[in-house]
Amino acid sequence: MTLGRPTRLDGSDRTDRLMSTLVGVVGVYRKLSEFSGKRRPPVRAVDRDLPLTVEAVRPEAEGVVSLRLANGAPLPSWRPGAHVDLVLPSGRVRQYSLCGDPSEKDHYRIAVRKIGAASAEVHALTPGTRITVRGPRTAFPLVGEGPFLFIAGGIGITPILPMVRQVAASGADWRLVYTGRSRASMPFVDELAGYDRAWIRPDTEYGIPASGTELLDGLPEGASVYCCGPVPMITGVRVDLALTSGAVHFERFAPPPIVAGEPFRLTLRRSGRVLDVPGDRSALDVVREVLPDTPYSCRQGFCGTCAVPTADGGSMRICVDRGPAVLEL
Repeated sequence: MTLGRPTRLDGSDRTDRLMSTLVGVVGVYRKLSEFSGKRRPPVRAVDRDLPLTVEAVRPEAEGVVSLRLANGAPLPSWRPGAHVDLVLPSGRVRQYSLCGDPSEKDHYRIAVRKIGAASAEVHALTPGTRITVRGPRTAFPLVGEGPFLFIAGGIGITPILPMVRQVAASGADWRLVYTGRSRASMPFVDELAGYDRAWIRPDTEYGIPASGTELLDGLPEGASVYCCGPVPMITGVRVDLALTSGAVHFERFAPPPIVAGEPFRLTLRRSGRVLDVPGDRSALDVVREVLPDTPYSCRQGFCGTCAVPTADGGSMRICVDRGPAVLEL
């Protein structure tokens, strides 16, 4: 587009000198921008894979091991509540919370309970094994100045442990309730022994699992609650906390149950198969019955591993998205 000679606004045909100057400046800017655009280097893909080596595997409780991961160089920094994606030798990808000390830059520590094929693969890793990590990423950040109430159930202590270390060092008002089936099944109990504000509550010593009311007993006014553990525990805490004005932050290690879901139908384009997804199941569950190698990871919709292209050019996260679609599978 070429800009013509600007005339004055008084109706005459005389040239507006100020606007003429601006037109010249704009023309020079355009030519410079075209020149700089040609010299701009191409955008390169960012490699977010971090190669690490298993330095140590240590038992932490019944069915739980911790891994120390390093590569001999300072690792990307992280904050309490962060996790990494662990790419296993089989190609499976799983998320695990970082449970070490953020100030220690030379390694990461994760802890894994053996409950399935992926976790069994983690337990089989040996020192010297090379693996790939992606992250760290934070989906469960610690915010505010307190007071804090931390509630952890079993392996749910992993994201909570760095939070406890940070608030204890800061002088903030805090308390931890840590529950599990038995003391022997609860990792990092020894590391918490030095904190007098940590209540270790094994079910075997109290006879029954803790209720939401018991876990929230003595909740300080205006406290933020950070909760991680089994779905029933989180649900109990959220229900009972709804009766107060407190804020709750939580992280699950398992997908939430599907409540009042509508049934729908999927079509797999490559085979033409039509799959009916019931109201109480996810598309991922049904698809994996016929395509067991379909990849997945978090099962909660945020990692993107199970996002599948659809025939209309879109994408469907089959672990959480619902609705009829034709999948490019």
